Amino acid sequence: MDIKIFIINGPNLNLLGRRENNIYGDKTLGDIEKLCEEKIQNFAGASISFFQSNSESQLIGWIHQALDEAYAIVINPAGYTHTSVAILDALRIFNGPVVEVHLSDITQREHFRKFSYVSERADKVIKGKGPEGYIEALDFLASKFFKS
Repeated sequence: MDIKIFIINGPNLNLLGRRENNIYGDKTLGDIEKLCEEKIQNFAGASISFFQSNSESQLIGWIHQALDEAYAIVINPAGYTHTSVAILDALRIFNGPVVEVHLSDITQREHFRKFSYVSERADKVIKGKGPEGYIEALDFLASKFFKS
């Protein structure tokens, strides 16, 4: 069994560890990628591709790529969470599971951050758990593909 999971990260997440540590913590995106790589080793036949871009079109391009290459998508759309109908539309085309992850709890932040377009398509939303949210997303997906 070959299970590929795309982990897609949106704008400014490349600056984790340097920005608003009181909100996002001190882990870098590289640290989160390493956590995910270590976790996926526990699931025989599974692998991840880890992406980050500040460009909405690049994020959509990876979702399109996932149509043919991935079983599931874990996405932290960051600032595009609240603005991108285009990302939602791309995710709606994808037939596999989608997990939306946010390091902070967006429902406890500024008013404009409370709504998520991506949640309209997500099979699961994880928020406010920091980097562990990515691990929870992988555990959720493992429960889907290791189900008997």
